Amino acid sequence: MFVMTIDQRGSTGDVDRVPALLAELADLDLPRPEKPVFEPPAFERSVGDEVQGVVQDAAAVVAIALQALRQGRWYVGIGVGTVSLPASASPREGTGTAFVAARKAVELAKAAGSQVPLSVVAGTIAGEAGGAGAEEVVQACANAEAVLRLLGRLVQERTDAQWRVVDALRRQGPGRHGSQKQVALELGITEQSVSRTVLRSGWQEEWAARPAAAMLLEHAGSLIPGAGA
Repeated sequence: MFVMTIDQRGSTGDVDRVPALLAELADLDLPRPEKPVFEPPAFERSVGDEVQGVVQDAAAVVAIALQALRQGRWYVGIGVGTVSLPASASPREGTGTAFVAARKAVELAKAAGSQVPLSVVAGTIAGEAGGAGAEEVVQACANAEAVLRLLGRLVQERTDAQWRVVDALRRQGPGRHGSQKQVALELGITEQSVSRTVLRSGWQEEWAARPAAAMLLEHAGSLIPGAGA
């Protein structure tokens, strides 16, 4: 299971961006697990300029993380571990190692310097019965973090013009595909311009790598007793 803690960057000199982020996350078309353990509540403000949510599906974690990283205004912490949350309860009522890990992860994201401000941390104790060794779990999280940071760099470096095309492609659907011809008509540009923009934006590379990031997160979770879906 995953807990995500997302904290606003430079909030003391900026407006409160939590309501806008919550609206963006609510509008995301997120994948759902085949066997839901519970119906989690939406992301919500946890404290101050921070939001938190419990997520079962690794692909959804990837989508949420990239949406938060898109504008470069958020630190993203992903905790991998156990979660105990009553049905329809607030994430603030939850307990488990994933919550502790998410808190540590967002603090590490704040210390990332010039790197993409995202961190993945395992909520595990070395030597747990049936669990993997601490080094293996740490390495699994580091692998997931590395791929997510690469994807985060890709989305953060897109220009506004590239996002116009990318967002239009998403609206065309289904899924991540879409008609470049329809996008060209919608935006009043040529199909060649759309094609060039898609190439420069790294759109296809992003969507080719998203499953790999999700798989690495799932692998990290599988190494922690009680953390799997």
